[in-house]
Amino acid sequence: MRCYFFITVLAFTFLQRSTASLEVKGPTEPILEGQDVTLECLDTESELNMSTVHFERLSKHYMKKWYRLESDQAYFYRRCFLYDVDVRREEDRLLLFIPGIQSWSEGPYRCVTEDSSAAVNSSQPFTIPIHYMREVAVHRAGLGYLTRYFNSVQDLKVRLGDDVELECSTSGSEAPEYFWSKEGEDWLLASNKLKLEKVREQDGGRFTCSAQSPTVRSLMKKRTISITVLPEDAAWYETTTGRIVLIVSGAGLFLLVVVISMTTYLCRRATQRKSKGPIDDRSQKKPIYRASVESLPTTASDKQPLV
Repeated sequence: MRCYFFITVLAFTFLQRSTASLEVKGPTEPILEGQDVTLECLDTESELNMSTVHFERLSKHYMKKWYRLESDQAYFYRRCFLYDVDVRREEDRLLLFIPGIQSWSEGPYRCVTEDSSAAVNSSQPFTIPIHYMREVAVHRAGLGYLTRYFNSVQDLKVRLGDDVELECSTSGSEAPEYFWSKEGEDWLLASNKLKLEKVREQDGGRFTCSAQSPTVRSLMKKRTISITVLPEDAAWYETTTGRIVLIVSGAGLFLLVVVISMTTYLCRRATQRKSKGPIDDRSQKKPIYRASVESLPTTASDKQPLV
């Protein structure tokens, strides 16, 4: 009976000590990029000395390692990657202040104690729920990535009767909802693409693409472009597409000239190295004896015999 009681007490003590008493308390509501965030390390069992507890952050890209946020050993890491983190100790409280949080500062974070007698020396990792959205880009639809770079639209000029299809895109913490609208009109198109077939003069104007987060409605980005309809007989280089073709062609021609010039220069250098120059008589080290009848090769034009 005593043995059973002793085993029960040991099991209860082990379960009590193995329960993680450290916990990271942070925001539970969505946080927008740029807001100030404060994390607090709590000892739920009030058994630890908080002076022995510190914050750590997991580096996802830098050696996949947990780094102490207030240690001199992590100075290089903190200066390069965690310069916006401030660890504070206030009246037995351990706080982590992150001003103007960015998407790469989401964590995860954890609390770790240096007390070797603790059964569990760290808390569960905590990741800050950050919502963000990048700026909206508008380009001609159906283009490759490189072509999209050259076709980023701000002011679009097209000829009368042309077909126009625009596409807006962005990146963020979640896929956004897209809407197209036109200045001076009350219609709204729920799509990331705007298609105008055989444009007319009245189709010109200012169009706005809006991207909105489906969960955080206040998170929205917009991009406005201007579409100008040129006469049907306008020159091709007056259109936006024509100007892009001229720019790309000019850049390609310049690179071609550079390549040809470098190739010609290198070929000439290689030819000069392979060709042999004239023989220098001064390089001949063969001595001349007074009684010798052997002639000495020379490039000189003097034909008088030696005396």
